[in-house]
Amino acid sequence: MTQENKTVDISSRKVVTMRDVQDAVSAGAGRVLTAANCVITPSARDFLQQRNIQIVTGTQTPAPPPSRNGVSPSSKNGSNGAHAPKSPANPRLFSTPEAEAVKKEICAVGKKLWMRQFVDGNGGNISYRIGPNEVICTPTLVSKFDLTPEDLCLVDLEGNQVAGTKPRTSEIFLHLEIYKAVPEAKAAVHCHPPHATAYAITGKVPPNLVIPEFEVFVGKVAISPYETPGTAEFARTVLPFVKQHNTVLLSNHGIICWADTVTHAEWYAEVLETYCATLMLASQLGAPISFISESKGSDLLAIKKRLGLPDVRFDPSKMKECQLSDMDGTHSIALDPMPCDGGTHCPSEADLEKLVKSVTDAVMQEIAGR
Repeated sequence: MTQENKTVDISSRKVVTMRDVQDAVSAGAGRVLTAANCVITPSARDFLQQRNIQIVTGTQTPAPPPSRNGVSPSSKNGSNGAHAPKSPANPRLFSTPEAEAVKKEICAVGKKLWMRQFVDGNGGNISYRIGPNEVICTPTLVSKFDLTPEDLCLVDLEGNQVAGTKPRTSEIFLHLEIYKAVPEAKAAVHCHPPHATAYAITGKVPPNLVIPEFEVFVGKVAISPYETPGTAEFARTVLPFVKQHNTVLLSNHGIICWADTVTHAEWYAEVLETYCATLMLASQLGAPISFISESKGSDLLAIKKRLGLPDVRFDPSKMKECQLSDMDGTHSIALDPMPCDGGTHCPSEADLEKLVKSVTDAVMQEIAGR
């Protein structure tokens, strides 16, 4: 029997983990036989898909075979599984080894947010999408410093709680809209870092092409309109931006960051907050901000693209309303957002004339001072 035809029986497992499928592959599996009602952890399922190993249930009904790029046939024609879960949330995922590791990571990130003063009281929330219709999230009314794994909740993509003893955060819908819109999103962190939030409460965005690390990991920041937190309207405010930004300022509220892991989402919050704080410090020196050139900025965008991070400037159709850099001649650290970042208008001819005049005046002053 060839490896392609060999079936390894692991139907005795109620939960199929990465170790189980690795052992099956070591045994030469071309297919694995699982119980009809077992739970297959996402990491185990991904491992099998990457190796084109078919999953067969105890009823001998084959699962849709994965393609060479790891995408199943059901994900074609505009359906990626994120928008229309086909089965109810499985509460048993909440007790898997993978879930326990995620819970510990969420608690560690919660403490980092509190120690960095990115949250106060019971503010902020954290989530991780552990399955096609299952999301682990923080509870309401618990300080992020005090979080324990036992405090966390499991909800489905509609916000219904299916596991956990404490009630879920009321702002989980913000996270769920991101997961539905962005299949790559596995984790989201919402918090209120003071310098970034200062931009959010003034309706301004920081300029880009100033610090390389910010340009690569965050780049242009969008700002969403204000809606009452916890409502469906609030959750939907980020939808125009989340596919081409991994970080959004929430007007009069805070920020939301998404990534492939909870830790990486928290990193983006740190990068944004440090960037905003640094710009404010630089503005006190009485000297103009020095920008990275557009040619060097293109190098940074190339790095970002190789890392698989989103950026609105990768979309040629957006470049009419979204510049590579935000240099406006005034060297301001607080800019009106462009339409691609949440602004409501493109620069008028009067705005452009004002910009040209400011640049010309600056050049003439420089020449006169020599």
